[in-house]
Amino acid sequence: MFCNYFKRELITFRPYFIPNMNKEYYLIEGEEKKGPYTYEELVDMHIDIYTEITTSISDTPKYASELPEFNDYFIAQGVYFPTEDNLAPYVKRLGAFLIDYFALYIIVSNIATRTGWIVLPTDYTLGKPVPPSMLLLSATIMITFLLYKTIFEATNLKATLGKKIFKLIVVDINGQRLSIGRALLRNLGVILSITIWLPFLSVFFSEHRQAWYDSLAKTYVITTVIN
Repeated sequence: MFCNYFKRELITFRPYFIPNMNKEYYLIEGEEKKGPYTYEELVDMHIDIYTEITTSISDTPKYASELPEFNDYFIAQGVYFPTEDNLAPYVKRLGAFLIDYFALYIIVSNIATRTGWIVLPTDYTLGKPVPPSMLLLSATIMITFLLYKTIFEATNLKATLGKKIFKLIVVDINGQRLSIGRALLRNLGVILSITIWLPFLSVFFSEHRQAWYDSLAKTYVITTVIN
């Protein structure tokens, strides 16, 4: 039996769902149905998001991640599903981005210039052609920013340092950390958006507060703290 998990949509979970202790659960392993088990017994078995379950209330197989009573259990395991309740606020996303970008800008600029790798002109003024050294510095910063965001978001941190400060993480629809390929795709979109800034506004017109590159990579920025 196959559960329709990968087609699930964002839903609102109750943050503190109280399990029904009289509810019985059955594990589906291939064509075999095992059980019944209680909620506590399943938790003690360390089920994961892909564990297929039926209940005494419904014979329709579902993944454990689709059952709201296990939401707090998975949060304790570090798995945060994107829901209508925990989508990251715009202000926090902006704050995290500014911290990451300008911190990296200062670090990379100082290393590049102090080591003599890049020598910036002292007489440059706006309106003049941009010298190659400034273009090289800009490219170096963008590439470093791309690698930094991609690597950090593909680790178990699921976030850059700026996002960590604001208690934000980036996940896929299943609440899992991004693969390196998905993180790279997402952050290539970030770099493209930096060049003209306007694409960042797409987050304000998205049902799930996704920038255009989040929609492309099927990623979500969520908060791990719900007020």
